[in-house]
Amino acid sequence: MASNNDSIKKTIIVALSLCLVCSIFVAAAAVGLKPIQTANKDLDRKRNILSSAGMLVPGKSVDEIFETVETRIVNLQTGAFATQTEIKIAGIKPAIYDQKAAAKDPLLSVALSGENDPAGIKRRANFSAVYLVKSGDDIDRIIVPVHGYGLWSTMYGFIALKSDFNTVIGFGFYSQGETPGLGGEVDNPNWKALWKGKEVYNDNGEAVLHLVKGSVDNSDPKAAYKVDGLSGATLTSRGVTNLVQYWLGKEGFGPFLAKIRSEGVQ
Repeated sequence: MASNNDSIKKTIIVALSLCLVCSIFVAAAAVGLKPIQTANKDLDRKRNILSSAGMLVPGKSVDEIFETVETRIVNLQTGAFATQTEIKIAGIKPAIYDQKAAAKDPLLSVALSGENDPAGIKRRANFSAVYLVKSGDDIDRIIVPVHGYGLWSTMYGFIALKSDFNTVIGFGFYSQGETPGLGGEVDNPNWKALWKGKEVYNDNGEAVLHLVKGSVDNSDPKAAYKVDGLSGATLTSRGVTNLVQYWLGKEGFGPFLAKIRSEGVQ
C-alpha cells in the first residue's frame, strides 16, 4: 500500500525544513552584508557632515575630502575636549562613536525633563563628537551634531560654524519624519540656504538664533539672528528653534565653543 504523502507529520517536517533552510540563508546574508552596511553607514555620516559645511566637491570622493576633517570628542559636562583618560574610561572610539546609543546608557548620559529639555530629547550623552576643519594650526570651521523633537519625529542633523564659532556656514538634517510639504521642508535646499551667514550668539553670548513666523525683515537690526519659518509647520519650526538654541546654548556646546574661542584648540 502506497504511503500517505499528505500526512500531518510529513507536512510539518517539510515546513520546518523549509524554515530552517531559509533562516540559514537569511542569517548568512546578514552576516555577509554587515561589513558593507557598516561601510555605507559611515560613508553616509561623512557625506552629511561635509554637506552641512559646504565641503562636497564634484570629482572628489567623500573619503578623500573627509581626510581634511579631524574628529574630536567633547566632554559636554566640562565644556572641554575630553582627555584620553576620559575617552578610555567611557570606552569611546572617536571615529565610530555613536552618540545616540550613548544617550540611552545611564552611565554615559544624563536625564533631562521639563525646562531642562526644550529640545525634547529626554537624555543627553555626556560626550559628543565634533568635527574640525583646520587651516594650518587654526580652525577654519567646526561642525557639531544637533537633534531634537519636531511635530512627529526626532530630527537629527549637523550645523557648521565659521572660525568665529558664531556665524553659520550651513545647516541640515540627515534624518527626520516630519510632514511632507510642511515640516518636511527642513530638507528643502532653498530653506537650508537661508541659514548661511546667520549668527548664533548675541552680544551677551546667548544662543538666540531662531525661526520666525513668516519671512525675516532684512531691515530688522536683529535679522542676523532670524530665519524664515516653515509655512504651515509651527510645531516643527518651534522644534528647530529649540534644538538649535539647546545644543548651541549653555547645556550643549555653548561653553565649549566659548572656551575654544578664547583659548584656541588645546
